[in-house]
Amino acid sequence: MITSLTDLLTERESSAPPADELAAITGIRTGHRDAPRDVTLGRLLPDFHRPDQDEEMSADVVNGDLNAGLRSVNEPIIIDAKLAAAKVVLDTVPPGGGRIALTDEEAQQWLTALNDVRLALGAMLGITEDTPAELPPDHPHAAHLDVYHWLTFMQDMLVEVLMSR
Repeated sequence: MITSLTDLLTERESSAPPADELAAITGIRTGHRDAPRDVTLGRLLPDFHRPDQDEEMSADVVNGDLNAGLRSVNEPIIIDAKLAAAKVVLDTVPPGGGRIALTDEEAQQWLTALNDVRLALGAMLGITEDTPAELPPDHPHAAHLDVYHWLTFMQDMLVEVLMSR
């Protein structure tokens, strides 16, 4: 699942338009100006501002220039952080399985990566507050929902351990 997530993010990163003149002059990396059309990527890389967050700004400004500018400058940084967290998970999992011992910094990266996988899986499954805790065993998404709950449990355990230190 981590590898699938990195593939998705890497493709988004590599499909960004070439740097514009300002990016070339300043050295600031830029990315996409438009939000992802894919539901999963949209959940991982949401808009920075939504029209319902500010009654003062028109929807055209929010959905156009503001979000496009924020996304273009920040999306490459966000993708880098998500890919770095995923790499820590892949680097710290023993090849044949077994006990995992993490530093606090690695645990923070695990939290980030687990959250990203959970968000991606939740978006693919259409998880809402109305989603039942369990699905019938023969439901095509039953196992996926179980993994979603396991990821939630793992996040909770990591947070508790980190907070107890």
